[in-house]
Amino acid sequence: MNMIKLFGLVSALVLAGCCVPNQEKAAVSFRVLYWNIQNGMWDGQRDDYARFVAYVKEMKPDLCVWCEAESIWQTDTPTNYIPKANRYLPNGWPELAARYGHTNVFLGGHRDNYPQVVTSRLPIEGVKRIVGPKEKPVCHGAGWSVVKVAGREINLVTLHTYPHLHAPGAKDVKKSRAEHGGDFYRRYEVEEVCRETILTHTNGANECWMMMGDFNSLSPVDNPFYQKDPKDPCFLAQSFVREATPYRDIIAERHPGQLVTSTYGMKRIDYVYLTPPLAASVKSAEIPMDGYSAPQNIPGCEFKSPSDHRPIVVDFEFR
Repeated sequence: MNMIKLFGLVSALVLAGCCVPNQEKAAVSFRVLYWNIQNGMWDGQRDDYARFVAYVKEMKPDLCVWCEAESIWQTDTPTNYIPKANRYLPNGWPELAARYGHTNVFLGGHRDNYPQVVTSRLPIEGVKRIVGPKEKPVCHGAGWSVVKVAGREINLVTLHTYPHLHAPGAKDVKKSRAEHGGDFYRRYEVEEVCRETILTHTNGANECWMMMGDFNSLSPVDNPFYQKDPKDPCFLAQSFVREATPYRDIIAERHPGQLVTSTYGMKRIDYVYLTPPLAASVKSAEIPMDGYSAPQNIPGCEFKSPSDHRPIVVDFEFR
């Protein structure tokens, strides 16, 4: 066979794909960093957020979710409280996020001092800001946004539930505490957020959904450590998620038989929930215990440095 014919045969085989071996599609890594940063990273005002920005850069997240994302308190004034008009965050998030390489920002439902903010290196599509009905609000608001990663449309739900033992607006606080008013309200808020988001989709279990935030409530899966009555209302909010939605608690799944605290004490009240298609793509899910993010006492101050919560880091690998 002469060289011209040989070249033509090889070219035909290449064009037909016969000479190209089957190659596995390259994996796409995606890292999510969630953190309740306590009063808009209150401690970050000490150094113009330099330590905070350095930490986020070191972690290299593709997407961040920040709870308590509004500046409320100063660190260097006698009164400490910052008037609304003078608060750097949440309006300053595009500037602050750009310092760690994120150019996209979504502010969730904002009805008080404690909104959630999503920042991302990828575009974010805002779907809904959730505040609940006027007569029974979702106290700290919630948000639903969408990011697209490796051809997947990922629905992201953020929330931060009511923090107190008594119900909001209770006339008799002591009585409301005794009746677990706060626990029942948190259950209501979680139901309301789920009904406004994942439960609007009949096929949610087969779609990509993440829900994360400070739920201010305990999970029954951790009760071997708490040793509470299984019917204790403190489990109401998490029981709803576990029983009425397709979400899976990724920290509990990745650390079976362990209580991985998300606070400065021994409580897990921050959660990252994933639907099965996303859970199947998780490489790791951790709550860092050491380094900059570990809560530290500040002498003479009720706040912690840098926060009274710990972050959650979830790594995905999509193919």
